[in-house]
Amino acid sequence: MRPEIFEKTIILNGGRQISIQTGLLARQADGSALIRMGNTMLLATVVSNKESKEGVDFMPLSVDYQEKFASSGRIPGGFLKREGRLSDHEVLISRFVDRALRPLFPEDYHAETQVSILLISADDKVLPDGLAALAASSALAVSDIPFGGPISEVRIIRVNGEFIINPSKEQVSEADIDLLVGATLDNITMVEGEMKEVSEKEMVDAILHAHEAIKEQCRAQLELGKMVNKTEKREYSHEENDEDLRSEIHKLFYDKFFQIAGSEIAAKAERKEKFDAVVEEYIEGLPEEHEINLDLVKKYTHEVEKQAVRDMMLKEQKRLDGRKFDEIRPIWCEVDYLPSTHGSALFTRGETQALTTVTLGTKLDEQTIDGAIHAGHSKFFLHYNFPAFSTGEVKPNRGPGRREIGHGNLALRALRSVIPGQEENPYTIRIVSDILESNGSSSMATVCAGSMALMDSGVKIKSAVSGIAMGLIKDNESERYAILSDILGDEDHLGDMDFKVTGTTKGITACQMDIKIEGLSYELLTEALEQAKKGRTHILNEMNKAIAEPRADYKPTAPRYSTIMIPREMIGMVIGPGGKVIQEIQSTTETTIVVEEIKEGGKVSVFALDKDKMEEAVSWIKKIVAVPEVGKVYEGIVKSVMPFGAFIEFMPGKEGLLHISEIKWERIESMEGVLEIGEEVSVKLIEVDRKTGKFRLSRKILLPKPEKKPVNK
Repeated sequence: MRPEIFEKTIILNGGRQISIQTGLLARQADGSALIRMGNTMLLATVVSNKESKEGVDFMPLSVDYQEKFASSGRIPGGFLKREGRLSDHEVLISRFVDRALRPLFPEDYHAETQVSILLISADDKVLPDGLAALAASSALAVSDIPFGGPISEVRIIRVNGEFIINPSKEQVSEADIDLLVGATLDNITMVEGEMKEVSEKEMVDAILHAHEAIKEQCRAQLELGKMVNKTEKREYSHEENDEDLRSEIHKLFYDKFFQIAGSEIAAKAERKEKFDAVVEEYIEGLPEEHEINLDLVKKYTHEVEKQAVRDMMLKEQKRLDGRKFDEIRPIWCEVDYLPSTHGSALFTRGETQALTTVTLGTKLDEQTIDGAIHAGHSKFFLHYNFPAFSTGEVKPNRGPGRREIGHGNLALRALRSVIPGQEENPYTIRIVSDILESNGSSSMATVCAGSMALMDSGVKIKSAVSGIAMGLIKDNESERYAILSDILGDEDHLGDMDFKVTGTTKGITACQMDIKIEGLSYELLTEALEQAKKGRTHILNEMNKAIAEPRADYKPTAPRYSTIMIPREMIGMVIGPGGKVIQEIQSTTETTIVVEEIKEGGKVSVFALDKDKMEEAVSWIKKIVAVPEVGKVYEGIVKSVMPFGAFIEFMPGKEGLLHISEIKWERIESMEGVLEIGEEVSVKLIEVDRKTGKFRLSRKILLPKPEKKPVNK
């Protein structure tokens, strides 16, 4: 018997519908929901253990988004032909959902919880990333798992001044604003996306429009929860607390922590040592046979440290390192630091340092993308590396994690809009950012260093891009707050907001915002954006001292290129049978040649480290595709000798007949000994047969015509 299905429908602008369904699929999970919009279908499940593991004092949440290749009628590439580890694209969507969900679980809920979101049917007209968080939250809404939602996320773009919620792939390609916004019924919790140098007001308008759509989706989830009778959540007890110990720790530590927080220590390690020393002194002073729970001591001292730091900043109107709220840490930067790279930059801001390189490659170096929805190639990609030594830690190198992928994607979005188009830049561009020191804002250091490295490489970017991370300390009781420019790692950890903004002098190119509190007003958001703009401008001015515009030419180490347009029908001649011709040109001239068939015809790109060799290859190709001109003189090579004349290759791949009567003015009785195979000879094209296309050549026409001898009478 078919189970009972519960369903809610959400109507978007233009009559488009989103349906949320539960009760049919994955019924053994604590909660499951099927989201459908058009032919795009997402199945989300959530399972949470009833008890927490011993010693766990955090929320062990995992969110995995995966696109099934069958959803779009595709078979995975590779040897195994099955879905493997999550792609970068899937990791990014997993992170988007995680960042919207995680802050809304109760602080004392520590049961291991797993959210799984599967794309089981794909539709090019409905991108799934704007539906993934709705699916996850809906699964939570129909479960008994404690959660402070519901939440939802929507993708919002702007095309020709109009906002579109959950757009198609085609619409996204035309947008000047592209944001993913997460929110509850009342508050924004997460924003990420890219823009084409838009103003702060335009960005806030987009967030406002997105929030209105999210409110409808949250209300639908609440109604669905009532329909399945899941408004009551499970009881749990995952923490042991000692309120007397908490009170004692507060009395003993608050003033000491407040004093350390206000002592204007710039170095992160030194400040940590002082905080740790206070705790160690307390523990060492305990009796040997004490019964105090040291895990609780650790927890409560962290609570007191957080409160003391926040109170100090609001009361003293200064920060941990003594800066003003809108003051940027000291900056120094340098370009051309690595002489053998195609472009490099070293950017240091306070205790955060990024060493970034640019490598220019050919079309053969493009990144292959093989996904259920997104497949093709990318000519611009950025890799962000965060080694353990950058924070003075020892950790095994397991390759890039989700954080590295997320930070790299943000920096990529920040720079993508200033990269010149294919007409001006035929290169494949790879940026690699290695973080050598980190104390907050390493992704923004990557943006700054990446922008300078691009200019150092000679890539003609449209504008330099700088980035800044903004923070917030807010006391809900007193309504006092402080907006912090260029936050430290501690200010990020102890604060209420992490808001990264990148842009040029004209406007914003990318952003990423995570809100840890409720009640962030749009007025406060606007104020933070205006303060960020001032900070970005200051950082950009410091960057300009190292390099203010792209270099006039590429580095000697970079490949040179030349692009030739050829008739479409000539493409086969350049490539040759089985690629014989193009391979010969490449091996002889030590070049890389890429031939593309485009709307206008054939596009041939020639890359070489040696300019002379590049020009040699270009000349070779031009000869192949050149159209023979009647009356033009050519230097040819004898290819074969026949009784009636010789066949001369006067252009690459083009042979013509030099008839015996056209070799000399004098009559030739036999071809024997007249011309040899391989001999070079100057000839003139005198005719192209209209019917057969055959070429007639003459050599004698280039020779002096002998004078006629007088006739004796």
